[in-house]
Amino acid sequence: MAGGSRAPSPAPTVSLPELRSLLASGQARLIDVRSREEVAAGTIPGALNIPVSELESALQMEPAAFQALYSAEKPKREDENLIFFCQVGKRGSQATQLARGLGYTGARNYAGAYREWLEKDG
Repeated sequence: MAGGSRAPSPAPTVSLPELRSLLASGQARLIDVRSREEVAAGTIPGALNIPVSELESALQMEPAAFQALYSAEKPKREDENLIFFCQVGKRGSQATQLARGLGYTGARNYAGAYREWLEKDG
């Protein structure tokens, strides 16, 4: 779609079957951007919780500070499958756009979000 407007393009997404195969092969880095209260009620196994309100500062931290705060290795800008998700998809999309804006070229949104995961898996 050509045009002079600089609206952000929609965040690239990942489907549930694709997510399952990436997780099964250990190739996905999953980040749950919901609040800690939401995550306490359940999340996708292996996901790291970074609420969307903290994400920008988290992705700009030094790796050691990130490790200390989140007890996990900081994602690298070149990580191919950095997948964000939330409850229904909106915050995950915002998070993906934010990460891509910071140079995380492999950032994608699991558009089905936790709601779909729970319906199909949980």
